[in-house]
Amino acid sequence: MLQQFDERNRDLLVNINGTLVHRDDAGVSPFDSVVQGGDAVWEGLRLYGGRIFRLTEHLDRLRASALAMAFTDIPSHEAITREVARTLDANAMTDGVHIRLTLTRGVKYTSGMDPRLNTAGPTLIVLAEHKPPVYDRRGVRLITSGIRRIPPDCVDQNIHSCNLINSILAKIQANAAGVDDALMLDLAGFVAETNATHVFVVRRGAVSTPRTTSCPEGITRSVVLDLCAEHGLPAAERDLSLTDVYAADEMFCTGTMGELVPVVEVDGRPIGDGESGAVTGKLTDWFNALVARTGTPVR
Repeated sequence: MLQQFDERNRDLLVNINGTLVHRDDAGVSPFDSVVQGGDAVWEGLRLYGGRIFRLTEHLDRLRASALAMAFTDIPSHEAITREVARTLDANAMTDGVHIRLTLTRGVKYTSGMDPRLNTAGPTLIVLAEHKPPVYDRRGVRLITSGIRRIPPDCVDQNIHSCNLINSILAKIQANAAGVDDALMLDLAGFVAETNATHVFVVRRGAVSTPRTTSCPEGITRSVVLDLCAEHGLPAAERDLSLTDVYAADEMFCTGTMGELVPVVEVDGRPIGDGESGAVTGKLTDWFNALVARTGTPVR
């Protein structure tokens, strides 16, 4: 799975601390904390028909991550939403758009790791792109990565930080194996997530997903659990082993970038019949109906 360049994005205007600038001219200071140490948090949003799905939940998570990192002068939900709206208006965007929010600790007055060197306040970057869901709807293939997910006693994965080296190393393994993504385990050997998405398995009609010990609390993940409850599908958050994966009738991934997508193969083994299953199909239909009728208008 390799994303392709979309010609509609050639002349994007990117929003950096309220200033709209052409993508080719955009930049952040070499003294910015995101450059100095990946000291930033982020969110991915998706625009459907002029509405952003689960905007408040995403902004809540951004703020919680920034608070956990002891950021100061965190922009309000209203201030961030205004900048998102300005960016969408400037690019004449109304649908089929993915928005990457990055909030850094800001510019330091001299190079160094100490947050006390930050006195200028945070940097907010709003990057909106024309981008449909990135995965093949027919399904994706995974391998199990040798790179383990970081436990909360090292770095809590519920801090949605821009330090993504762990995931990038796993993605490199997936690329080398010629598959779409990598399934990542925690230090106890239980499934955590992929390098980019949350995972669910279906067995005898029951839906299961890993606990958020070594993965963040995903917004789309939460929506799927709510849909299961609403429609009477049994669902649980529990420890999942690779045996649970290999024996699953169905498996799927979730995330804002790709929505819901079936997993048809793991480690060269077909999952179920090797194609999207009935439960995955129902949840996808329910999800699509939900995003079509809900969301926060931003224009």
